[in-house]
Amino acid sequence: MNDFTKDFAQALFNPDKINDLLRKELQQAVNNLLEAELTAFLGYDPYARNGWNTGNSRNGAYFRKVDTQFGPIEVQVPRDRNGQFHQHTLPGYKQHSDILESMIIKLYSKGVTTREIADLIEKMYGSHYSPIHG
Repeated sequence: MNDFTKDFAQALFNPDKINDLLRKELQQAVNNLLEAELTAFLGYDPYARNGWNTGNSRNGAYFRKVDTQFGPIEVQVPRDRNGQFHQHTLPGYKQHSDILESMIIKLYSKGVTTREIADLIEKMYGSHYSPIHG
């Protein structure tokens, strides 16, 4: 049994632990994909001798928070020295999905009033939105 299987078996009957486990695994997978994407772009592995003096190399990373269905994850988006690398794993500058917006549009199109939608959002997310526009 690998570590993931053991952790999953232990968290099987606790939804919060399963979400934490899946969030952690998703974060690791996304970070690995981003690093592999930079490796493919540069054409050589990290610390490989054939990458020396090629004119472009790894140049650290910047951190980005992305909301997922399992909760927020923090990813490290790698950079190259020349600034030519643009990752394609994550959507550009999108930090969350549009699930809430699409739900509001669907509710409104079904005839739910803006006041009722505001009440639902307040109950679900704890945020108050005024149905009256000033």
